[in-house]
Amino acid sequence: MKKAERAIVSLTDKSGIESFAQELEGLGIEILSTGGTAKKMRDQGIKVKDVAEFTGFPEMLDGRVKTLHPKVHGGILAQKSNADHLAQMEKHGLEAIDIVAVNLYAFEKTVADPNCSLADAIENIDIGGPTMLRAAAKNYADVTVIVDPADYATVISEIKANGNTSLKTRFKLARKVFALTSAYDTAIIKWLDKIDAESHPELN
Repeated sequence: MKKAERAIVSLTDKSGIESFAQELEGLGIEILSTGGTAKKMRDQGIKVKDVAEFTGFPEMLDGRVKTLHPKVHGGILAQKSNADHLAQMEKHGLEAIDIVAVNLYAFEKTVADPNCSLADAIENIDIGGPTMLRAAAKNYADVTVIVDPADYATVISEIKANGNTSLKTRFKLARKVFALTSAYDTAIIKWLDKIDAESHPELN
């Protein structure tokens, strides 16, 4: 397993991000990020590259499109032991993303507010986050994916010791991802099932 060189970090729950990012930076790992997460790290003096700079494509549509780009998903999904994948990466200027630390828009917290509108709920359905997480979890053979700040210490410890995480750890972390995204989608459909179309004129 090659040494981890690049991470993408995009968090709603930013607890522990400062020390985690400082450790990544200290290990020589380039950090990509967006929005508030990037600002929080920069405020701590941590060097961050905006995803828009990495992809060469701006954030757009009120932030709905930030990480949905081949340079992000190619970097996550490429199999690093597949010569054809490596050749395609070189041809298209793709760079590997070895660590994905992402958690999701707080949909359940949003809809717990009795005054939450349908429009507010819809805007708090995360698209880019689950897409990156599922891509990273699918490619756990090559990518470390983190959804729980409690796993930061294990990841840093293994990278310090071996240059990367173990396959066993990556598989364990990937399982967490699919449990999370499954629960997230379930929460969305449960809330939408409660919506009475007659009380929402926009649905008629």
